[in-house]
Formats: sequence, structure tokens, C-alpha cells
Amino acid sequence: MAEEILTLEGKVIEALPNAQFRVELENGHVVLAYLSGKMRRNYIRVFLGDKVRVDMSPYDLTRGRITYRRK
Repeated sequence: MAEEILTLEGKVIEALPNAQFRVELENGHVVLAYLSGKMRRNYIRVFLGDKVRVDMSPYDLTRGRITYRRK
């Protein structure tokens, strides 16, 4: 199952409630992404303009999970 995960890079363009963000991917698509559990537990903050890595399911390409934050 884990082999089906798509990993893409993007930029945070909007912060929403409940640790959700709008992320513009490198290919131009905009997706709704939430913060992964380990990032919440370790208090990793994500701000507007941050580059992030987003894991997505091939079944729903409109939602994703933020798993890594770059400056």
C-alpha cells in the first residue's frame, strides 16, 4: 500500500484552521493539505511561503499530508 503514495513539492499559499493549509504544487495544482501527526507532536510550525513536501493518495488528488518543511 505505501508504494502508492505520491510525493510532491509545493509552497504554502494559505493557512486554514485545524492545521490545514492550501498548497500550490510545482505543477501548478492547488491542494488542501493537513499537517502530519509527527509534525504536530514535535511542534513544527508551517508559515506562508514555506516550501513543503506533500504526500498524496492517487485516489484523491485534491488532498494531501504535509510531511516535511523547508525554509
